[in-house]
Amino acid sequence: METAVSNSNKSNGNYDHDIIDWFESVSENAGHVQTQTLRRILELNYGVEYLRKWLGDINIHDMDACALESLFTSVVPLASHADFEPYIQRIADGDTGPSLTQQPITTLSLSSGTTEGKQKFVPFTRHSAQTTLQIFRLAAAYRSRAYPIREGGRILEFIYSGKQFKTKGGLAVGTATTHYFASEEFKIKQTMTQSFTCSPEEVISSGDYKQSSYCHLLLGLFLSEEVEFITSTFAYSIVQAFRGFEEHWKDICNDIKQGSLSPRITSPKVREAVLKIITPNPCLACKIQASCEELQNLNWSGLIPKLWPNAKYVYSIMTGSMQPYLTKLRHYAGELPLVSADYGSTESWIGVNVDPSLPPENVTFSVIPTFSYFEFIPLYRRKQDCISAIDDLVEDEPVPLSQVKVGQEYELVLTTFTGLYRYRLGDVVEVAGFHRGTPKLSFICRRKLILTVNIDKNTEKDLQLVVERGSQLLSQAGAELVDFTSHANIAKQPGHYVIYWEIKGEVDERILGECCREMDASFVDYGYVVSRRTSSIGPLELCIVERGTFKKILDHFIGNGGAMSQFKTPRCTSNQGLLRILNLCTIKRFQSTAYD
Repeated sequence: METAVSNSNKSNGNYDHDIIDWFESVSENAGHVQTQTLRRILELNYGVEYLRKWLGDINIHDMDACALESLFTSVVPLASHADFEPYIQRIADGDTGPSLTQQPITTLSLSSGTTEGKQKFVPFTRHSAQTTLQIFRLAAAYRSRAYPIREGGRILEFIYSGKQFKTKGGLAVGTATTHYFASEEFKIKQTMTQSFTCSPEEVISSGDYKQSSYCHLLLGLFLSEEVEFITSTFAYSIVQAFRGFEEHWKDICNDIKQGSLSPRITSPKVREAVLKIITPNPCLACKIQASCEELQNLNWSGLIPKLWPNAKYVYSIMTGSMQPYLTKLRHYAGELPLVSADYGSTESWIGVNVDPSLPPENVTFSVIPTFSYFEFIPLYRRKQDCISAIDDLVEDEPVPLSQVKVGQEYELVLTTFTGLYRYRLGDVVEVAGFHRGTPKLSFICRRKLILTVNIDKNTEKDLQLVVERGSQLLSQAGAELVDFTSHANIAKQPGHYVIYWEIKGEVDERILGECCREMDASFVDYGYVVSRRTSSIGPLELCIVERGTFKKILDHFIGNGGAMSQFKTPRCTSNQGLLRILNLCTIKRFQSTAYD
């Protein structure tokens, strides 16, 4: 999650210089800093139950930092979330003993859980909020070099605070963004900035993303001349907001004209907060209306610079599962730069974007060596010479940050201040270079396979490339892919892939059949190709769902306790609730003939 920090006045300019100098220094000595970071984590959490299980009663305080690093990586095993789950569940149930950290854990974050429908608890501490504030400041300092913004300007932020609940033991549970918005660090961020968000706290924390989105747009347009840039946690949220704007712009214009607020906003606190800000402005409403009528004829191309003429860029997480939204985001942004936000997870922040002028497809993230202790599992691709062979990933022993090589792919491993030790994150990255002495990472994909029937293995990245190939035919026909997901159907044999598309525009069924065939033929995984040729995997099925289906999936996610700021469309799902929505909303089905 990223929120903006302005750096345009003199004191902030000095602060920019100081925080960049700090990062340059720790980057220069990243290997040494990492060793010291691990020592600090282990000293702060010395004697906790999980570490004592592996380190026993060894007195680490008298050990040399390099010797401690060697000992730690040799005796503490690599772990997954399942290894920590019993400890975290005890904490959630009220166990206050030092099981994972010496510092009591009073808050738990929820991972998104959009792929399998199961959200994970992850420890969230004061350190989590402090590193969030620190990376926001650092990222803002680098952005201000490339895109200076005016003092006193505004930020149109599509940010949403989700609901919190209490565990059996009384711990607050919510998304990491929700915890951050409730933290002292967020208040510090709000008071230190020289650019201010358009929306008051009541809008951010309304708990109803539809009402919040409408108010974000209304206030952003009311203050449109002052907006310096547009941002959200994920690119999806920005695209979703502007798709909503296409439907509701007339109501927003009316609200600006009259200084009123649509009756669709039912929260008394939100209504009161918004009506304190807006006043009747018929001239502005007329100008926006004229722009929208013009934009409609252009299919809303260039919407952002047209309505926010002083905006310098659009800023959000645009890598990984957000990449499919880049086409639509560019459509709205026109020539305005898209700046990719920084690299992190619910477990820890990882790297900062020090080259904000690069397009999102080329972005790299420079590892911040003080945030966690990072290890890298080298991954190699191997193809065996038999019919059951697959392109697979072969692991080598983990290496420290100081030993990574440019061009090599790795799986990330984290040891955090919040009680996760040698935690396999599951992200596959490639080392693209170095920023002084710290690696610059390109995000490749999640290692977890999302589509597999038997010997086939396809990742989220593989699916994205296949959908891109198929949707090119869609674009040539003048239609648009709104969103997509998939499912490996093994209920009947042979099993097969099902890809669900929501599209905008009318498309001939012949073309949709060609899209289906093109996608089936575009999978390059050896196991899939062989299985299709031998009919041990059946023809790919393309299901066209009715308009609004993916909004229903979002509503289902939020209805189960999720937050808009945490939502990622699942690129593959076995969740029965989501499959029920998808299948009930399917209006057309096509079967591939690629291997007939």
